Amino acid sequence: MRLKLLAAASILTLAATPALAREEGMWTYDNFPMARVNQTYGVNIDQAWLDRVRLASVRLSTGCSASIVSAEGLVLTNNHCVEACVQNLSTADNQYAQTGFLPATREDERRCEGMQAEILTGIEDVTDRVRAAGEGLQGRAFTQARDAMMGQIETEACEGRPELRCQVVSLYRGGQFKLYTYRKYEDVRLAFAPEEAAGSFGGDLDNFNFPRFSLDAAFLRLYADGEPMATPGHLGWDAGPPEAGELVVISGSPGSTQRLLTMSQLQTVRDVVLPLDQLTRSELRGRLLRFGSESAENEFIASSTLGSIENSYKRGRGQARALIDADFMGRRADSEAELRRQVEFDPALAEQIGDPWGEIAALQNDYAELYPAYFFLETRAGGGSQLFTWARNLVRAARERETPPAERLVEYADSRLPLRRRQTLANNPTYPELNEIQLEWWLSKTREILTVDDPRIRALLGNENPEQMAARLIAGTTLADPAVRTALWDGGLAAIEASDDPLIQFVVAIDSISREARAEWEERVEGPTDRAAERLAAARFAVYGDTLYPDATGTPRLTFGRVEGWTYDGRTVDPFTTFGGLFDRATGAPPFEIAPRWRAAREQLDMDTRFDMAVSTDTIGGNSGSPAINADGEVIGANFDSTFLGQRNAFGYDPAVNRSVSVTAQAITAALRDVYGMGRLADELGAD
Repeated sequence: MRLKLLAAASILTLAATPALAREEGMWTYDNFPMARVNQTYGVNIDQAWLDRVRLASVRLSTGCSASIVSAEGLVLTNNHCVEACVQNLSTADNQYAQTGFLPATREDERRCEGMQAEILTGIEDVTDRVRAAGEGLQGRAFTQARDAMMGQIETEACEGRPELRCQVVSLYRGGQFKLYTYRKYEDVRLAFAPEEAAGSFGGDLDNFNFPRFSLDAAFLRLYADGEPMATPGHLGWDAGPPEAGELVVISGSPGSTQRLLTMSQLQTVRDVVLPLDQLTRSELRGRLLRFGSESAENEFIASSTLGSIENSYKRGRGQARALIDADFMGRRADSEAELRRQVEFDPALAEQIGDPWGEIAALQNDYAELYPAYFFLETRAGGGSQLFTWARNLVRAARERETPPAERLVEYADSRLPLRRRQTLANNPTYPELNEIQLEWWLSKTREILTVDDPRIRALLGNENPEQMAARLIAGTTLADPAVRTALWDGGLAAIEASDDPLIQFVVAIDSISREARAEWEERVEGPTDRAAERLAAARFAVYGDTLYPDATGTPRLTFGRVEGWTYDGRTVDPFTTFGGLFDRATGAPPFEIAPRWRAAREQLDMDTRFDMAVSTDTIGGNSGSPAINADGEVIGANFDSTFLGQRNAFGYDPAVNRSVSVTAQAITAALRDVYGMGRLADELGAD
């Protein structure tokens, strides 16, 4: 069908190419606009350059990105990307978030349990196979058939090759399906992390802002058979000062964007999705702030979870602001109207495409009706409680392994079970107090939003209230012990059914209502939407050809831009901050308190060192830790943030305000040598 559409609309393709801002796009490695970049920036990027960058770019199972920067498996990422590892390695008496993790030798580097690093080795188009599986089907039958084929393709591609991870992803919202193959590394160790006061200087107040003064950088190392990996194809390291106007390419795995949604879908995000997300986040944030204020130990326990929630909450505020911006939404509406005009211009094309915009608009009432139950009972079940997540993984993995592959939940396909097993059985600490807060909050908000009269609430709570149930389940569970989890995983369904663990019993009891909410969502919303989205994608391909980039999907992407500041609302922002600016900004009180090591090293530091920089690259969550690379293929920084106004990036790129924020390689090098006594890492990087 796609070939027919392309032929039918070939006369339109050149005339209707979408007007992209020069730096716009999260481009896949097999469709990077190399000629455009070379012509615009006067550089000479070729396929060999792209291959080298791809093989030195790393996707972390924490949802972050990274890069290989030495011949011995040294990996650069962000400090906030290793926050969970730092906390898991810490104790109440030895908190690396306060002191930094500064191993004296490689032998002192410590494993991040459950973390997996992946490097993209291949991309294969499997669109025809996935499409054929769903041919003629509708609703949930369509999503199940499609998901089953995706799992089958993944299993076939990785069968007998345990060193690989295979993943079929949907691109262009169903326009393409591609098999991504990764070389995976399961032994990932922490090699350096600064203290939180330096890595997150300014805290939530500075988050999504610029100027910034954060050393949000950390190093991991890839190991195999107990030894560091040999990585001769690593990226170079440029410890010199970055220059305004120079080209920067960022290679990472952006998580999710919604730029290909229709206007009716964006209105649902504005009116239904974001309000519920923000309401629930704000309340949990308040509970965690109260808990953390009660003692230093509680503050330590809550810190990682609280930081993540505050980050998501602030991002949601920025996204909500974009969706009520008349100019921004007007441009989105104009773009949609232009595509519809181009389709209508060709009668044959219009007949084949139909009216997917109208079909999707008609589904939004069902979306609004079903989203709260789907949100609370399926996608946010447990409220983030680690113990609940382990219990659900154990219960569902046991049941799904007894289910024929074609009928499984896609996340429990054979190809995806190894990583899920590692994450579920990882020997990491968990804190009952935190789990009780999260579980109690989730039960309370689920009852409030779905209402007491919803029969699913009685099934969820029985005769208990949220406080009683959360306290009982967390006090009684033994799932904090990895040996217990291992026995339940290995014992399969028989072990689950025989378990007297109250949290396991609870998940077993409520799993049916969660699955029912998911099934109804797939039948009435996801399946019909995806069917219509396929034709929308076909329309875009027909009109615009391959000049489009797909929405972010957590897959490796490239984006490019310049080191540059911006002017907004009468205020001009320079692209760089300096070490001197850090000391000027400090107040002596958290979160603007300078870490003791930095105060002690002040005389050794060059105050003109370029600390953080703003870049016009097109990034979003998931790009954290991505290398900022110059035209010579050298790392000049690590992306760690974006601006508040840039949160509209979820829905569209705005060249006036979209800026990524990176910590510079110059600052990282100076900190290693002059602040932390980690000159051995600077030497390994080849930094002068």
